[in-house]
Amino acid sequence: MCGIVGYVGEREAQPVLINCLKRLEYRGYDSCGIALLGRGTEVYKGAVRIETLERNLQPNDSRTGIGHTRWATHGKPSESNAHPHTDCSGKVAVVHNGVIDNYLQLREQLTSEGHTFRSETDTEVIPHLIEKYYRGNLEQAVSRAIVDITGAYSLIAIHADRKELIVARKESPLIIGIGDKENLVASDVPAVLDYTDRVMYLEDGDIGVITKNDVKFTRNGKKVERAEHRVPWSIEEAQKAGYDHFMIKEIHEQPRVIRNTFAGHISALEPEIDLGIRRDLDFSNILILACGTSYHAALVGKHVIERLAQIPVRVDIASEFNYSDTVLGKTWVIVITQSGETADSMRALKKAKELGCHTLVITNVVGSSATRIGDDVLYIKAGPEISVAATKSFIAQLVMLYLLAMARASVDVRSRGSLIAELRQLPNKVHEILDREGEIAERGKHLAEHENVFFVARGINFPVALEGALKMKEISYIHAEGYAAGELKHGPFALLTPDTPVIAITARDNTYETLLVNIKEIKARESPVIAVAEEGDDEIEKYVDFVIRVPKVDPMFSPVVNSIALQLLAYYTAKERGCSIDTPRNLAKSVTVE
Repeated sequence: MCGIVGYVGEREAQPVLINCLKRLEYRGYDSCGIALLGRGTEVYKGAVRIETLERNLQPNDSRTGIGHTRWATHGKPSESNAHPHTDCSGKVAVVHNGVIDNYLQLREQLTSEGHTFRSETDTEVIPHLIEKYYRGNLEQAVSRAIVDITGAYSLIAIHADRKELIVARKESPLIIGIGDKENLVASDVPAVLDYTDRVMYLEDGDIGVITKNDVKFTRNGKKVERAEHRVPWSIEEAQKAGYDHFMIKEIHEQPRVIRNTFAGHISALEPEIDLGIRRDLDFSNILILACGTSYHAALVGKHVIERLAQIPVRVDIASEFNYSDTVLGKTWVIVITQSGETADSMRALKKAKELGCHTLVITNVVGSSATRIGDDVLYIKAGPEISVAATKSFIAQLVMLYLLAMARASVDVRSRGSLIAELRQLPNKVHEILDREGEIAERGKHLAEHENVFFVARGINFPVALEGALKMKEISYIHAEGYAAGELKHGPFALLTPDTPVIAITARDNTYETLLVNIKEIKARESPVIAVAEEGDDEIEKYVDFVIRVPKVDPMFSPVVNSIALQLLAYYTAKERGCSIDTPRNLAKSVTVE
């Protein structure tokens, strides 16, 4: 959630740190700051935007420093609670992401030993612990300090007497950017792409010593090596490229993302799918674990896998699975996480491994923590997704789940060939939706006037209703709820009024006729209805006030086209309301705390 950066090299550190922090703005923050090694340790911070911090800085020739963007967890946004935090002497400075579970006990102990605290944060105990154990070797002091800590962390520490960065990680992501006579540290890859495409990923328990010419890692006191990876995308892909927001840019990238996701997996000559994962697994059912948008993709995946592969599938929210007493037996566990670092999903993945299950990770980020834990990995190849609201990664997850289901489908060659042909046509179908962007924007202007909206659907599109409601609420701040259409009569009908629009997602499948009945029931309560319906469906117009048209596809693939229409609807509703679309309030792109 918080953004962490560090620099040591031959450039002036201050502008590098500010630039890196700007690359992490998409994660969301309410305060920011930097610390520079020069005449001692100089700290500049506040509950301000990065641009404001930058304007207030004076030129500084320091070549070493750290920076941070913070979402408040312990203590409100303020200058004292902003990172970096220092010790009593002012020589040690630390930036940290994660949660220190035992910080109150540590704070009481350190206070009794004479340490003075200036903030309400859990992080501040870290520099004081380092000060307590510092004997001229910063790496040793950090190593000793983290023994006392219970919880999750990724951190960078500096000391006025040392021209180095000390890094440590436990259950929170941290990467090293490898340069020429310079090295960088960050919580996410986009921060360093202006300077290098060579990165190393820390693993849990790693401690690193970073200088301008060297990177060394130890774990449990023993030297370890970490592989160097090339980032498979460029800084240009992480920029707006003329679009008003990253979200709309990423929506428009989806035809290419769909092609990238199935590229290399579908045979050019035969109706065959090769995912490069084990096919001889002995399992009787599948459990899919995910959070948020990835959870909605998993719900669609359940429909598709059960229909095509005839395998029972259960979907759990990862954070709830972590506190369950589930007995899994012969279960194949699939974990879906865009970042590969989501704290709840990572804990669920580890729990599944401990229970002896074979695990598959579906993720977007090469080298992320999940990829090093899962037995098999499938990459969705969506490229960098900067907007907090997931769009292209959701569609790529759907496509990967279709591929997974089709690879194990108990259908004849002709049927598999037809499904593959439909899948290949999806990028063209998405272009058709994007060509209707102006029409969808008009519906967004209408919705922007309301404060409550319902999304309803049945069958395979019920998860699309959930996802559409999530997109609407997170970027437009309109209260939105997704329901299975048949459930409205079990309570939500009480909220239907002429001021409560309902979005009905339709597909010409076995749920269609029943959904029309549900729409009649909604109209009887005088709620305006906007239907998302395929081209050629003239019947729907008799029942609703407006229709958003999507291209005709096989009903099994309707979640793709319907979801993209709803992404556009949420975007233009939020734009009309003047909302902060890419960085919604209180949200972060990568949720690395439980």
